[in-house]
Amino acid sequence: MTHPLPGTIAMLCADHLDAALIRSLTAEFSRRGTVHHAEAAGFTTYAGEVRAVRWALQMADSDDDYGTQLIDSLLEDAADRLDSSPVTSTVLPAQLRPRSTSEPMMLVMDVDSTLIDQEVIDLLAARAGRGTEVAEITERAMAGELDFTASLHARVRALSGLREQVLEDTRRDLSPTAGAAQLIAAFRSAGHPVCAVSGGFIQILQPLAEQLGLTAAAANELELAGGKLTGQVTGEVVDRSRKRRLMLQWAEEFGVDAHNVVAVGDGANDLDMVTSAGVGAAFCAKPALAEQADLVIRHRNLALIAFALGLPQASNAPQAPAAIR
Repeated sequence: MTHPLPGTIAMLCADHLDAALIRSLTAEFSRRGTVHHAEAAGFTTYAGEVRAVRWALQMADSDDDYGTQLIDSLLEDAADRLDSSPVTSTVLPAQLRPRSTSEPMMLVMDVDSTLIDQEVIDLLAARAGRGTEVAEITERAMAGELDFTASLHARVRALSGLREQVLEDTRRDLSPTAGAAQLIAAFRSAGHPVCAVSGGFIQILQPLAEQLGLTAAAANELELAGGKLTGQVTGEVVDRSRKRRLMLQWAEEFGVDAHNVVAVGDGANDLDMVTSAGVGAAFCAKPALAEQADLVIRHRNLALIAFALGLPQASNAPQAPAAIR
């Protein structure tokens, strides 16, 4: 197994990276400290190809605890000079990185708009003829403007009377996010557990988890009666608090220290688990989450998270299917 890169990891990603600017930035890193490794790679998003560069480095002259203020400043200056939008710029200090060479790690991901491109409840609501109404509630809940549990119950009520077959039909409309298979492979190939936790529905998530080779999965359960959805969920709602509890429960179950957990999400419902993990990643996220995450990824390819963590690229990772079957 190839070990993760040493030191602090800095990454810059955009649809176009100026070669002269990257050379200049690398030279400045070298002048101010030590560059252990520099690497460029391409990533596919649904908006087109993007390029990313990552550096494994250590800065000699810094005035903050983690030695990242200077790196941040240099990256921000470079990002401002790029004729590209958006730009992903991340710095993960060596002290905050998972100790993956000596201890097990764990990846925990949100599902809707993170592991997959869609919001499942919006697709279900569209089949009930209430798509616009429910999508507006979803947007406000993910932005943290509405209580998640109350909003979930309100949205699920809109599904009352739909036939059970709609769940299978909806699964066919789902697509894993670009880079999902590569991110999962980066962890699973090293023997690390990968889990998914969703404020959506287990009837949708479980087949997806089996297809992608996830270790564990949890979500709400839609109540069924007479082959139809009742408009209710059974059991405790998977809200932001329960997402955190499930993450910590899995960490204990799989013998993983909380420092070595990487949690990925996109909305306010992911806030507790993202801020409680060793590394919390906001993926194409709402401001409420992005403002408190360790990594903020603005391009829609999950493999960029592995790149920003300094993990080896999984060159033989399976390609994610175009749709869930």
